[in-house]
Amino acid sequence: MTVPALLTVRLAIRPGRKLPAVPPEAFTWRDGERLIRFGEGLADKAVDLLDEGGFGDYALFTTERARAQAPAVADGAADVAIVPQGRVDEISAELLERVGERPLVALGGGRVVDTAKAIGGARDLGVAAIPTTLSGAEMTPFHRTPLGVEGARLVRPSLVVADPDVMASQTGPQLAASAMNALAHAMESLYTPLANPVAEMAALRSAELFEDALPRDEPPRPCVALAAVLAGYAVGAAGLAVHHAVCQTIVRVAGAPHAETNAVMLPHFARLMASRAPGEMGLFARALGDPAGDPDNAAGQVAKLSARCGHTRLSTIGVERDRLPAIAEAALAHPVVGNTPDPPDGDELLALLEAAL
Repeated sequence: MTVPALLTVRLAIRPGRKLPAVPPEAFTWRDGERLIRFGEGLADKAVDLLDEGGFGDYALFTTERARAQAPAVADGAADVAIVPQGRVDEISAELLERVGERPLVALGGGRVVDTAKAIGGARDLGVAAIPTTLSGAEMTPFHRTPLGVEGARLVRPSLVVADPDVMASQTGPQLAASAMNALAHAMESLYTPLANPVAEMAALRSAELFEDALPRDEPPRPCVALAAVLAGYAVGAAGLAVHHAVCQTIVRVAGAPHAETNAVMLPHFARLMASRAPGEMGLFARALGDPAGDPDNAAGQVAKLSARCGHTRLSTIGVERDRLPAIAEAALAHPVVGNTPDPPDGDELLALLEAAL
C-alpha cells in the first residue's frame, strides 16, 4: 500500500474523525510474496498482468457467470475448468489431476478462489486470483485442502487482480450479502489473539467504507471493492473466530447460502461480542456510524446494513429448527472458536441460533 493510502487508513480511525468514502485511485501493493493490483479496468488487462507475473500457460478455474465477465482471461487459458457447486475439499480433489503442472488462475468468488488455493497448496503450484465477489478469499490463506491428500499446504494467491467493476458486479441484495461476509471479516479481525494495529486500521476503514457506500441506491463499486480487500487483508492477518465457525457450519449442515448466512448471523454475533470485546466493538460501532462508539450499538448498526440483503432470519434461507442442535454442537468443534474472547458454550450458541431463526 502506498504511504498516502496508509495514512488515509490511519486517519480514518482517530476518535471523532471519519473520512468520507471517496472512490480510491488505482494502486499497486507489494505485500511479502504477493502483488495486489487494484483499479478499474484491470480485468481487461488481466492476461498481460498474468503473463508479467509468471502466469503464462495457465489453467483457469471459473464459473459461467464469471467467465462472461472477463472473456479474455478464459480465451488466454491453456485449460478452463468450470467449478461446480459443492464443498471445496471435494471439488479440489476431483479437479486435482486435471491441471498438470500449470500455474492456476481463479476467476470467480470464494468457492472458485479457494478451490485454486487448495490445488495450488497440494501441488506446489502458483495461484493468481481475479475476484468477482467481495468474499475476500483472494486475500487470505484460509481454505480446505483436497479430500484424501496428505501434506497439502495452506496458501494465498501470489497475484491478485482486483477490478472493482468485476468484484462488485453483483447487484442489489446479492452485493449486500457478499458485503456482509466481508464486514464479518473486518469485525472478527479486531479481537482474535493475532489482532494487531495494522489489521485493525484496515478493518475499521473497511467498515467505514461499507457504512458509507451500501445504503446508496448505487453503491460506488471502487469503495465497496476496496472495503472487501481491506477486510480480507485484516482477517488474513488476524484470523477467524466464532462467527465464521458457526456460519461455515450452518452452510455445511443446513445447506444455506454462504453470503446470506453471514448477513443474517452478523448482528447476532456483534451483540454477543459487545461485552466480550467492548473496546474493539466500540471502535467497530463508531466506524459504522455510531458517534458514541458504544459497543452495544454495533449490532444495530450492522443490522441496518445486513437487512439490505433481503434476509434477516435463518428460516428464510432454508435453515430448519431441528438442525440447530447439530449446528451448535458441530460449530463448537471448529478450531477457530478458540480465537474468540471468552468462547461461548453450546447452550449460548444454541440460544443465539434460536434467536436468529
